[in-house]
Amino acid sequence: MSVEIALEGARVHYGPLEALHGIDLAVPQRRLTVLLGRNGSGRTTALRALAGTVPLTAGRVRWQGADVTRLPAYARARRGLAFTPDLRAVFTSLTVAENLELVAPGGDISPAFEAYPPLRALRGRRAGTLSGGEQRMVAVSRALLSPARLVLLDEPGQGMSAAMAARTHELLGELDATVVVAEQSLPRGLRAAAGVVYELRRGEVVFGGEPGELD
Repeated sequence: MSVEIALEGARVHYGPLEALHGIDLAVPQRRLTVLLGRNGSGRTTALRALAGTVPLTAGRVRWQGADVTRLPAYARARRGLAFTPDLRAVFTSLTVAENLELVAPGGDISPAFEAYPPLRALRGRRAGTLSGGEQRMVAVSRALLSPARLVLLDEPGQGMSAAMAARTHELLGELDATVVVAEQSLPRGLRAAAGVVYELRRGEVVFGGEPGELD
C-alpha cells in the first residue's frame, strides 16, 4: 500500500486537555479513507492535524514521505491539500458562484452544478444567506472542483437531505484523489467506496481495517 499522508505518534492538546494520545494513522494513496467516531473521539482533531489547522504537541505528519509537521495549513494547501471543515467552510460574503470560482481551474464551475443541480438557481446568492445544507453543497463543490490531490472533509453530508448526502458520498467515492472523510457513523455509500476505515475513541485508534471487518 502506497501511503499518501500519515500521522505518527501524533498528540494534540487543547489547553490542558489531550485530544489525541499518540496515534498512528496511515492514509493510502488515491483511496477513500473514513475516520469514524462520536463527538469527542478525536476524529475531527485527527483531520485537522492532517490539514495543519491544529499543531501537534508531539509526533509527526508525513506527506508522501516528507515531514510536514511544521508546515502551516496555507503551505499544505499550496502543495495540493483541500480541507472542508465542519464549520465556516464557505465565504459567507461571497456569492455561490464567487465561492466556486476561487478554486475552479480556468473558472469553469459547471461541474458543481452537475454535481448539485439545486446550486444552479442559487449561483447569484450570497453564501451566508443559504441554509446549512445548501452551504454544505457549496463547500463540498469547492473540494470537488479543486485540483488538489489530497481532499479532507469533516462530515460533508451534514445538514443535507438524505438524498443529497447519499449523492455526496457517491461523488466522493468517484473523486480521482486521495480522500479522507470524518463521520460519526459509516454511511452505506462510504462503506462501498472506502478502502480503509479507522475508528477513534477518546483520542485513540481502536480499529483500523477494511469496512467489512467492522461487522
